[in-house]
Amino acid sequence: MNYKNILVAMDFSLAAETVGKHAKAMAEQYQANLTILHVFEYIPPITLADDPFTPPPADFGESAALDHATAQLRRMAENLGLEKFEQHVVAGTAKHEVVRLAGEHQSDLIILGSHGRHGISRLLGSTAAYVLHNAPCDVLAVRIKNEK
Repeated sequence: MNYKNILVAMDFSLAAETVGKHAKAMAEQYQANLTILHVFEYIPPITLADDPFTPPPADFGESAALDHATAQLRRMAENLGLEKFEQHVVAGTAKHEVVRLAGEHQSDLIILGSHGRHGISRLLGSTAAYVLHNAPCDVLAVRIKNEK
């Protein structure tokens, strides 16, 4: 297989460095385009208008959160030597956004981390499992050891 368009899904965990290194190596090996994706789930602040003891929420809306995540992804890409590659930050559910963007970019390989969780995480389904079963292309799940 000669991959031309690789999508790597990155979070901001300690494991992201391992995933990023795999993505860089694959992109170099195949001389492929690499798209770096970070997905965050924006949860608006909850206000309790009738509670006099609850301070008003900080003015940190979705737009500010996107800006912050974009800056974080840019720094991470620079630290991993991936700054020349296309970067996207989107709000949504990671498993759906990874599959959606892979289709839009005509990716032929998705790289992401897999924690191999058990119990309730396995019952509810992981991002890696969903992507594996719904992706329009090959998926490389990089095994991530539990972070302590």
